[in-house]
Amino acid sequence: MLLMDQADLYRAIDSLSEEIIDRSEEIEEARRLPADLAAKLAEVGCFNIIKPAELGGMELPPAQMMEVIAKLSEANASVGWCVMIGATSTLAGAYLDADAAREIYANPRDIHGGVFAPMGKAEDRGDHYLLTGQWQWGSGSANCAWLGGGAMIVKDGELQRHESGAPMHRMMLFPSREADFIDTWHVAGLKGTGSGDFKVAALRVPKAHSASFLSDRPRIEAPLYKFPLFGLLAVGVASVTLGNAKGALAETTALLKAKRTTGGGRSQSQRSTAQTEIARASAALSAAEALLAKAIDTAWQEANGSDPITTDARAELRLACAHMAEVAADVCKTVYTLGGGSAVYLSNDLQRRFRDAHVATQHIMVAPATYELAGRVLLGEDVDTAML
Repeated sequence: MLLMDQADLYRAIDSLSEEIIDRSEEIEEARRLPADLAAKLAEVGCFNIIKPAELGGMELPPAQMMEVIAKLSEANASVGWCVMIGATSTLAGAYLDADAAREIYANPRDIHGGVFAPMGKAEDRGDHYLLTGQWQWGSGSANCAWLGGGAMIVKDGELQRHESGAPMHRMMLFPSREADFIDTWHVAGLKGTGSGDFKVAALRVPKAHSASFLSDRPRIEAPLYKFPLFGLLAVGVASVTLGNAKGALAETTALLKAKRTTGGGRSQSQRSTAQTEIARASAALSAAEALLAKAIDTAWQEANGSDPITTDARAELRLACAHMAEVAADVCKTVYTLGGGSAVYLSNDLQRRFRDAHVATQHIMVAPATYELAGRVLLGEDVDTAML
């Protein structure tokens, strides 16, 4: 039976974590989230955590979303990543008209996915779009019932533009059965996310099944959907890196206590260098988590007010997310080094966590360019706030 209560969800995640850990090698080798495991996560409501309540979702605040995704990522970052993508992909339900939203999002066991980047072309045909495109990084798509793909809008052969001159693009939503999947996901880390390409050709998409996260206003006026959408996606990515690093620290602590120095003497945990490195890594991660929690709280408080969310709060949120991803990757590097020679094997959890952490830092929402964006705000320079 589908779980919708937050406390029940946390208990279910605790119950599933052991299975997730036990199946980590299987997930890695499959290069995707196994369908039966995805179904179990869907059954307990993991993909519904920020779906609008009117569509059967939990509509959790961002801080609780972070907790759920980080908790899953402690067990396995690829699992946490797939849940993050599936959960944030339901946000379009707050933008669509009520009938279209129910058609696409009403089934609580459906998993959703997609790619925001406008890698497609949508020809305006009056009451519908004719969509053609191929999208990269379609995480978790193989388990999805519906997909979304960003597309540039073209009419009578001309690219459509806003009054500002910026090109128009919208998220096109369509059943996953309409897409062809391409096995391009041969990567270093986050292997189990199944983030290959998908494509469609001349697919008819009703206009009601599209949304612009840049120019449209959410139909649902709850604080969660006033919260910066790209900031929420960045929080999701940062949450994966946080959980992955916490898991790496816990595994290393246990390893150092059990592992003996050469000759069978004292445990590795008694080495001063190990003690120092673990302490520094723990402090750095805790500090980054505190900064992230503060930034989320500031933006959430503003989302619950009557005024628009300030540019400063948006920039602080994105900065905290990028900082978390960077610190988490450094933590995973530290514990990988402390793991010694055994950490070089692909079957070693520290090896996997190291690779996962450094792939996550490449996501556009937390990539190094985020620092420049936040820095422009801090220095009072002109900045395009569309992606904040």
